Amino acid sequence: MMLLRKSSDRGYANHGWLKSFHSFSFAGYHDPQFMGWGNLRVINEDRVAAGRGFGKHGHRNMEIISYVLSGELAHEDSMGNVKAIPPGDVQRMSAGTGVVHSEFNHAPDQETHFLQIWIEPLHMNVEPGYEQKSIPLNSKKGCLRLIASHDGAQDSVRMNADAQIFAGLFDGDESARLELNPARKAYVHLVQGKLLVQGQQLEAGDALMLEGEVVLTLERGIGAEVLVFDLLP
Repeated sequence: MMLLRKSSDRGYANHGWLKSFHSFSFAGYHDPQFMGWGNLRVINEDRVAAGRGFGKHGHRNMEIISYVLSGELAHEDSMGNVKAIPPGDVQRMSAGTGVVHSEFNHAPDQETHFLQIWIEPLHMNVEPGYEQKSIPLNSKKGCLRLIASHDGAQDSVRMNADAQIFAGLFDGDESARLELNPARKAYVHLVQGKLLVQGQQLEAGDALMLEGEVVLTLERGIGAEVLVFDLLP
């Protein structure tokens, strides 16, 4: 089973300093048909204006992944982490029993464009944790590079979640295949560009929801950047 979800079908909120697309129900956007997919709960595509950001706020029992596309995101949290997240880095925060953090774009003249992803935890009420890694650009070119996983395989960030996240860059004749467990779900989110996925043409912001599939094919990219999720059923 495959379901194509177009970028234009996502929820959208314009707060002036923040423009956000919601792949799944979030805040003021609610669609009972799109509450998540497997244990993937949130993909927000956020654009934060220069000098603005999210003040201190709390989370519990969620694995939160930040993936910066352009600009830079400044992170500070109650665990004592004060970090800058540039493009190419993957940040994972395990909220567990509770964490307070803020996220800001301190640049005076540049927008920050990033994805915030929430995945439901495998174990509840764990001690909060933080991890951030830089993923080399060439390691994602023409292939799917594991960037987050339950066991930290292949130098990915380690999540308290039964899930894997892959990232890839595709252009021209570059292509990739990924074996899927048909008993699980998969989710493909095209970050930018164009890409043929399972024979379906995806454009920036589009997603493909898969269930019962045994292999994933990606080809004919035009400046494409893609995230692929392996998820609980």
